[in-house]
Amino acid sequence: WWESVLTIFVGSVTVMGAILLVSHAGTKYGIPYPVFARLWFGTTGAHVPALARALIGAGWFGINSWFGGQALDAILTRVLPFWSSMAVSVPLPSPGTFAVPLHLTVSFLIFWAINVAIATRGPQAIGRLAQISAPTLAVAAVGLLIWAYSSVGGFGPMLSQPATIHGPSFWTAFFPSVIGVISFWATMALNIPDYTRYAKSQRGQMLGQVWSMPLTMALFSFVGIAVTSATVLLFGKALWNPVELIVKFPLPVVLLAGVVVILSSVTINVGANVMAPARAFENIWPSKITFAIGAVITGILSLATMPWYMLSTFSTYIFTWLGTYGAMLGPFDGIAIADYWLVRSRRLDLAQLYSPAGIYSYANGFNVRAVVALAIGWGIALLGLRIAPLQFLWAGGWLFGLGGGLLAYWALMRGEKSVISEGRYEAITRDESPVSGGTTIASPIGAVQ
Repeated sequence: WWESVLTIFVGSVTVMGAILLVSHAGTKYGIPYPVFARLWFGTTGAHVPALARALIGAGWFGINSWFGGQALDAILTRVLPFWSSMAVSVPLPSPGTFAVPLHLTVSFLIFWAINVAIATRGPQAIGRLAQISAPTLAVAAVGLLIWAYSSVGGFGPMLSQPATIHGPSFWTAFFPSVIGVISFWATMALNIPDYTRYAKSQRGQMLGQVWSMPLTMALFSFVGIAVTSATVLLFGKALWNPVELIVKFPLPVVLLAGVVVILSSVTINVGANVMAPARAFENIWPSKITFAIGAVITGILSLATMPWYMLSTFSTYIFTWLGTYGAMLGPFDGIAIADYWLVRSRRLDLAQLYSPAGIYSYANGFNVRAVVALAIGWGIALLGLRIAPLQFLWAGGWLFGLGGGLLAYWALMRGEKSVISEGRYEAITRDESPVSGGTTIASPIGAVQ
């Protein structure tokens, strides 16, 4: 059990480094991810990384909606006796034959519609919802942990079972598992400026993330293992899905716990998986597409990703979904980090990011060198699919793609004309303004005050 928790903690700490490096720009300049992407891909080319992130976000929106739909279905089945009678199979699109009961399909569509409706209310509504659900979920998790411990007089067999994988076999499992955890957060590592642009200070956003995400991931993982371990003794089998456990409680507890599960599922889904896609679609046609319309497009696109198929087996979810999109997004992360920290040393002309013909338009709105660096990053990971001895490159697609994209972009951007000097940066970010008493002050206008 401790190796499992350690794997999740190591993966979370590793990806936190990339998150913090990218989040800095959002707080310093107050810019969302699609605008930040103009810096490295160009005013028009920014649609490439923005839409790549949007596609993954829509996929996650569908996956979490499917999880939430299953939760709603289990609770309705427990509360409404007639619900499970709608057992006729409904065929759903997938590479093979895939059919689910009608009641599950209806539950999924209801939950999906709730998510889309809330998402259209905008980022502020999402934030207010999180203020309610986050502490509620934490209290519920602690309550489950106390129940598990008291019910079986300890945490059950899993926490007393010794490790069964040793030597080379351990590292064969450990490395791709850590990459899986990293890939889980790879989306947020890319569009974190969408959130940190609202932070009051760099110190605040950095401490908030460092002290929350890695520890929370590890603690919640421990709760999941400990509670599941108790279910082995109580019910004769491991109930990994919390909804399967909830429905075994008395009806009043089922109703209360069901509200907590659904509320937390909606908050996580809308908060983490709508912001980036909605902003990306809004950025394509700002005069016509609002955030609300972008949220609706995200919801519709999520159905096309076939979440029921993605979650049909663990291997499909971990290796096909997490592994593929991790390798896809890694080079984007590397390019963003290289541009902001290595090429420009955190200096940029904020006004030029909003000018179609400004210094960040490159060649007809595209930075070709970013495209080349992206291809190199992808190519490194794809070598692992084509050459058996290099399979580790694909297994660690996010890590090697990030490294390849970072180094290639850094090398290709040497001598770039859009890089501004420290003197030029000081000139464009200071405003000599008259104040009372006839004196003047110099104040930075490119940073969040």
